[in-house]
Amino acid sequence: MPQITRSAAIADDHTVIRRSADDPEAFGAIFDRHASTVHRYLARRAGPTLADDLTAEVFLAAFRARGRYDLTQPDALPWLYGIAANLLRGHQRSETRQYRALARTGVDPALDGPADLVSERVTAAAHVRALAAVLARLSVREREVLTLVGQAQLSYPEVARALDIPVGTVRSRLHSARQRIRRALADFPELDLTNGADA
Repeated sequence: MPQITRSAAIADDHTVIRRSADDPEAFGAIFDRHASTVHRYLARRAGPTLADDLTAEVFLAAFRARGRYDLTQPDALPWLYGIAANLLRGHQRSETRQYRALARTGVDPALDGPADLVSERVTAAAHVRALAAVLARLSVREREVLTLVGQAQLSYPEVARALDIPVGTVRSRLHSARQRIRRALADFPELDLTNGADA
């Protein structure tokens, strides 16, 4: 019996999704690979309690929509972020409350591990509160583009694919969000989280 190498055994996301058409249980690999990343993204935007439910909803929606997945895309994470962003639109108040609470307390509920606690102590509370206050005032569309680029580390084309908008719209929303952040945080130059140019 031939041995299966590790690289051959680990299929790209699009291969797993294609396989799940005939073997629905195969989709579990997508959950295993991406659930913690999607949960972190949701926890930062809507809080850890709501993130638990939303993560389950993301993967249920993804499972149901797997027949429409673009099989030319080997990485399903941008697609999953798009589903998450759509679900978050129904929870805009929770996200805004999350940022307002962070602005008041300086404590990020998405960070809960020992390493995160050390990092939290190092970060000046005034800086965290200032940034959270600005994020709470951004429009939902600006905030989702900013978090997908800044937190989720997606490229502009990946954000465009996740949100089903043109790349030009991604650039425009990101530019607008960054300008507002720069103006609001003029007193905290060390908090320029806009990653340089908008191009």
